[in-house]
Amino acid sequence: MEFKVIQNCAESSARLGEITTPHGKFETPVFMPVGTQGSVKALSPKDMEEVGVKIILANTYHLYLRPGHRIVEKLGGLHSFMGWKGPILTDSGGFQVYSLSKLRSISQEGVTFQSHIDGSTHFLGPKEVMEVQKALGADIIMTFDECAPYPATRDYVLNSVKLTSAWARKCLESKDQDSRQALFGIVQGGTYSDLRELSATELVGMNFDGYALGGLSVGEDRKTRQRVIAETVRLLPPNKPVYLMGVGTPRDILDAVMLGVDMFDCVLPTRNGRNGTFFTSKGKVVIKNACYTEDQGPIDENCRCYTCTNFSRAYLRHLFMARELLAYRLSSLHNICFYMNFMSEMRNSIRKGKLGEFRKKFIEEEDNDNLNSDQKTILDH
Repeated sequence: MEFKVIQNCAESSARLGEITTPHGKFETPVFMPVGTQGSVKALSPKDMEEVGVKIILANTYHLYLRPGHRIVEKLGGLHSFMGWKGPILTDSGGFQVYSLSKLRSISQEGVTFQSHIDGSTHFLGPKEVMEVQKALGADIIMTFDECAPYPATRDYVLNSVKLTSAWARKCLESKDQDSRQALFGIVQGGTYSDLRELSATELVGMNFDGYALGGLSVGEDRKTRQRVIAETVRLLPPNKPVYLMGVGTPRDILDAVMLGVDMFDCVLPTRNGRNGTFFTSKGKVVIKNACYTEDQGPIDENCRCYTCTNFSRAYLRHLFMARELLAYRLSSLHNICFYMNFMSEMRNSIRKGKLGEFRKKFIEEEDNDNLNSDQKTILDH
C-alpha cells in the first residue's frame, strides 16, 4: 500500500490524500460502507460502483464464523467470493468481541468466546486473526485489539492498552514479509489522554502501514471524542493514513476530517436507511412520517441516484408501511450515494481551500433540519 498527501488544508489539520492498493486507488478523506458479512446490506457491488464507492469494509469475526475463512480462501478470496473488484479493509473483530462481553473471556493469549450464531466455543488471538485475514485476502487488515468499554476505570483501560500493544506486536510478527496486505495498528486508551499517548507511542514505534483510532463512539459525548481525536492524531506520523473506526454521522466525519482523519466506516447509512431515515442535502427525512403520504417529490431534489430520479416520497413511504423489501434497497442505495457525494464535496472543498465555508454551510443546514424535524414531530402527533 502507498499513501501520499496531495494537499494540506490551510485552515485546519484536514488533508487530501491518495491510497494505492493492489485492487486500485482512492482519494481520502474516504468513507467505507460496511459489508460485515461480505455484503453491504441490500446492495450489490454494481450498486456501489455506480454511486462512487471505492473501498468497503468486511469483518473478520463474522466471516470466520460464517461461512469460514478457509471456504472463502478456497473460493478465491473475499474479492472473488463477493464479486467486488475494488479495495477491501477487514476489521480484526476486536469490536465484535467487545460487544460480546457476556459471552467471552480475555487472556494474554487472546479471547475465548461463544458464537452468537450457535453458542459454539471459539478462540481468537493475534496469530489466529492474522491467519483469518490472510485467507480473506483484504488489501488492508487490522491488528487485534481489546476495546475498553465506556466508562471504564483507568486501571482497566491501562491493562487494555498493554494487551492491545502486545497483540499488535504479535500481529506484526505473524505477518508474512512478502505479503501485499497493509497492516494498521489500532490506538486504544479510552478517554484518558496519557493512555492514548502511551498506546500511540508504542504503536508508532512498531512502524505500521497506517493507524486507527479505536474505542470511540461507544458512549462518550461529542466534545470528549473530539478532544481524544485531536490529541491522538498529533501523535501519529503525518505520512501514514489515519482511520477513525465506527464513527459515522456526517457531522462527526466532517469534524474529524478537520482534525486530520483520513478514513471512516459506519453502519449508519444502511442501518438508518432500513429503518426509514434518509440523509438529504436539506437534512434527514423520516419517511414513515404521515406528512409524506401524498408527497410527490423525490427524497432529495439535489440527488441523482436511482431512488431519487425514479420514486416519490409517497411511494417510498408506502413501501415502508407495507414492509416491502424494495424499501430497504432503495433507502440504502440513496443513503450510500449521499455519503459518497458528501465525501466528494468535502474533498473538493479541501482542494479549493474552502473547507471552512463547507463546514459553516453544513452546520447551518443541520441546525435548520433539527428545527424542521421538531416541527414535523409535533404535526405528526
